[in-house]
Amino acid sequence: MPEEATKGRYLYCIICCDEPRTFTARGIGEEEDIDVYTIHHADLASVVSDSPVIDYERTRQNMMAHELVVGEVMRDFTVLPVRFGTVAPDEEAVREKMLKRRYDEFKGLMSEMEDRDEAGLKIFWREERLYQDIVDENPSIRQLRDRLAGKPLEQRHYESIHLGEMVKDAVIRKRDTEAQRVMDRLSPIACKSKTNNLLGDKMVLNAAFLVDRARAQEFDGAIQALDEELGEHLMFKYVGPVAPYNFVNIIVSWDR
Repeated sequence: MPEEATKGRYLYCIICCDEPRTFTARGIGEEEDIDVYTIHHADLASVVSDSPVIDYERTRQNMMAHELVVGEVMRDFTVLPVRFGTVAPDEEAVREKMLKRRYDEFKGLMSEMEDRDEAGLKIFWREERLYQDIVDENPSIRQLRDRLAGKPLEQRHYESIHLGEMVKDAVIRKRDTEAQRVMDRLSPIACKSKTNNLLGDKMVLNAAFLVDRARAQEFDGAIQALDEELGEHLMFKYVGPVAPYNFVNIIVSWDR
């Protein structure tokens, strides 16, 4: 790759590899053909493409370009994913300030991630069932609802507010119970697990699991069993295998 003083290197991931490699996925950026290749130190390599030193917006196109590169690399290597939008000022910075300086750290992380992949699970309420489930499971809510049903609107204002608060509290308790039930079933199969922030009121669980490839089929089976058991009430969105973004957080400072 030709060296240009103004050209940086966009980073996708780190792998164990001591020979130059190129990849077929197109790199991030506006140009038609952006080659993806490796920069090396000893037996570590960073997968990069040429890039101006800019801040990349988290657009669907940019995120997809990043993910497609990492996905291709994963077919042949254990990867340590680098945070989206990381751009080095030049090739020397990648080699000296990242691979060489943090060699022991990356080798340790590589051993932890060897033969393991991340699986992501998001669970949502089936809203058409949720209120009925809450009523069925909470006699006090059911009794208040039935009592209000026969009253004129002007006579039930404050009790309706109270009913709404009772339902809200019951939904939170049910959400926590269902989320814990799922985590109790899946966490023992995984090497590590992590719960992330919920994205809106419809979400019950937002979790990531680091799973040994030798137990991937067992983990998939546990997800399927949960879906069969709870699918009338909950909607499962399961993604994997993917790079271990939730278990590897590589942040680089090029100023030091």
